[in-house]
Amino acid sequence: MATELSPKWTAAELASDDVSKKDLISYLQESASNDFLLSHKLNGKLANVAKSAKKPALITAYNDLFATKQFRAADEVSAADVKHAKAEPAKESKQEQEHEAETPKYTKKVTKRGTGQRMPVKGDRVNVYYTGMLEDGTVFDTNLKTKGRKPISPLVFKVGTGQVIRGWDEALMTMVAGEKARLTIEPEWAYGKHGHEAGGIPPHATLIFDVELVTVD
Repeated sequence: MATELSPKWTAAELASDDVSKKDLISYLQESASNDFLLSHKLNGKLANVAKSAKKPALITAYNDLFATKQFRAADEVSAADVKHAKAEPAKESKQEQEHEAETPKYTKKVTKRGTGQRMPVKGDRVNVYYTGMLEDGTVFDTNLKTKGRKPISPLVFKVGTGQVIRGWDEALMTMVAGEKARLTIEPEWAYGKHGHEAGGIPPHATLIFDVELVTVD
């Protein structure tokens, strides 16, 4: 169950210099669900997000959080708290073993072979270009469009940690740097029965992504 919070700042405080962009981003990354952060492009390192984010958009996201109540669940790791996986893996629980035994809810078609030497593992930081579409071809999101004079930049996140939909986490850990692929992700590993209204994704939607794994750190 998500923990519902009360607004931290008033509208006047948000508009003033007392609340910085980094203050807003830090609060949102600690308080909002990972789906909310992804839809508002607020996941990733605070410093990187702050470089591209505009304060009016951050204020809008802050207000949206309380309007939509998409708070982080008590058992959901926040984007700010996710750490690299330890070199010595912990013993898998029965639930984790069952998780691995599930039938994949996505398919991947490689459109360009990569040149990387290894696939990412849980906790690795990946840089990804993408275009997301519904089955009818409607594009609901992409980071391949320029914004003003700013060059396009990849989405950066730690793979396998729940910062993105599960279909992405699972599929990207089968790719290498430089690889391009088309992912067809079933609703169970995308946005499920509820969809994502703010992101233009209806309930029970199968999603198609053209992705390029740029680098693995």
